[in-house]
Amino acid sequence: VQLAESGGGLAQPGGSLRLSCAASGFIFGDYDMSWARQAPGKGFEWVAAIQDSGSEMFYSDSVKGRFTISRDDAKSTLYLQMNNLEPEATGVYYCVQGPPGSVDYWGPGTQVTVSS
Repeated sequence: VQLAESGGGLAQPGGSLRLSCAASGFIFGDYDMSWARQAPGKGFEWVAAIQDSGSEMFYSDSVKGRFTISRDDAKSTLYLQMNNLEPEATGVYYCVQGPPGSVDYWGPGTQVTVSS
């Protein structure tokens, strides 16, 4: 299993970023997928998740209404569209195979910094 995040970087408050996660080594469409993040000096937070069917999504209260998780099974790619970014969104974002709470397969992470 390999998960590779991309799309992180520096954004201004109120700006947008789109994270991608290229997956390989497993049948992507058979798995729920999640995004987790770790803010500086804090623990991990489960930000969003999507069922294998793509029919149901989960969002943490801190991002609900501003972030959108999606998937393209044909491309084995997971996305996280982040709009109206706040400084509190700063952190390392990880792509995870499985629903929130999964521990087996995580990507190396991509840094998101929201600052003016």
